[in-house]
Amino acid sequence: MSKNTAVIQTDIIEGTINKNIYGHFAEHLGRGIYEGIWVGEDSRIPNIEGIRADVAQALKKLNIPVLRWPGGCFADEYHWANGVGERQTMLNTHWGGTIDSNEFGTHEFMRLCELLGCEPYIAGNVGSGTVKEMADWVEYMTFEAGTPMSDWRKENGREKPWKLKYFGIGNENWGCGGNMHPEYYADLYRNFQTYVRNYSGNEVFKIAGGANVDDYRWTEILMKKAADLMDGLSLHYYTIPGDFWKGKGSATEFSEDEWFITMKKAAYMDELITRHSCIMDQYDPDKRVGLIIDEWGTWLDPEPGTNPGFLYQQNTIRDALAAASHFHIFHQHASRVQMANIAQTVNVLQAMILTEGENMLLTPTYHVFDMFKVHQDAFLLAAETKAARYEWKDGQLPQVSISASKNKAGDIHISICNIDHLQKADVKIELRGMSKRGNPSGTILHTDKMNARNTFSSPENVKPKPFAGFTVQDGKLNAELPPMAVVLLTLPTSK
Repeated sequence: MSKNTAVIQTDIIEGTINKNIYGHFAEHLGRGIYEGIWVGEDSRIPNIEGIRADVAQALKKLNIPVLRWPGGCFADEYHWANGVGERQTMLNTHWGGTIDSNEFGTHEFMRLCELLGCEPYIAGNVGSGTVKEMADWVEYMTFEAGTPMSDWRKENGREKPWKLKYFGIGNENWGCGGNMHPEYYADLYRNFQTYVRNYSGNEVFKIAGGANVDDYRWTEILMKKAADLMDGLSLHYYTIPGDFWKGKGSATEFSEDEWFITMKKAAYMDELITRHSCIMDQYDPDKRVGLIIDEWGTWLDPEPGTNPGFLYQQNTIRDALAAASHFHIFHQHASRVQMANIAQTVNVLQAMILTEGENMLLTPTYHVFDMFKVHQDAFLLAAETKAARYEWKDGQLPQVSISASKNKAGDIHISICNIDHLQKADVKIELRGMSKRGNPSGTILHTDKMNARNTFSSPENVKPKPFAGFTVQDGKLNAELPPMAVVLLTLPTSK
């Protein structure tokens, strides 16, 4: 058993964990929107104005803070006016060459956000759109009355304007969003964002399209030329154990080598944030501009027998550990990372939920989001971890990661990940400055098989359970974690 030690300063706050780090992303892709979120009012599947009731209920339980839509690559081919009033179909060229009915448009997305109690984050079309089209969309959504756009919104059934907090000026404009050079996009950003106006008391948080993985020059140019006109700058990075073009790797039939490389590539997010943040610090030392990681997660081969353009993949305990590890990294960079949106919410990539007809299941990743929601908007506690080495062949990684937060009521939550697929982890934590506490409790997500997953025939193979493998006494916390485990410990205030 490997020994890991940590010190948590329970009375020293290093910042706040922005709840938007636990954001989500839903693109018009495969069965993500249609069948996953939207079934229509005439469906035999129970729904709320066409939105799947079981999916909405499950997502609401996660306290989703923000939801990004309609893309992704889809965003820069999406013409919003075709998705309101009398709908016009469109060809989804990026994802399977299917015909999108546009049944799910602005009104339906905003209704979904209302049901979930989350903020909408809309990605505008820069790649194939116009400044006027983007300006009209913002006016349609947020202006009170008396203009063609606001009056059209009323004709389409929405009397009052919506509140719109987050708006992205394009998506991946270095690639599917237009294959632009950073200098060109920076100028376009300055132009387009000008017409994303604040109406009806809205103060829109404007997000510029940022870099792909380690394109540090893109970040440099955008910060140099447009930092004064942005509130956030995005970053996209997917954890892919194989090769993007030749084979990303199976979601369920993977080797020990692939487990290790997945954890290694998930850990690379820390380096990416550090280096992009250093560039941002040169132009924004006060950290006003947020780093918005609005696409992240595991990207694996589609399930055999499914449309490869639909990006439908299963979800195992490996995905859960990758997600939990990412959250610990995001917490560590809380001063710069203001939002993250996992890709994606339902039936696409590292999804929270999978559906099949009337059936629905929760994935291991869903359970990590549910366990970790206690960190949302909580105070990040100062912590230092000395982790044992997780060694595999010629590689090594820290065996555990630990993050701690304190909510406004004073309850302390400590999350611990053991990414080692073979060895238990002995964890000893010194809790400095801690006041008297109530009875602690624990929850664990763990399986003995590294490809364990939930299926429609066995939807509860992987789910959280009470965890009693720890003690807290005299400011010392001792825990023993099995391999491949995510643990959440709660130290409540004394009643």
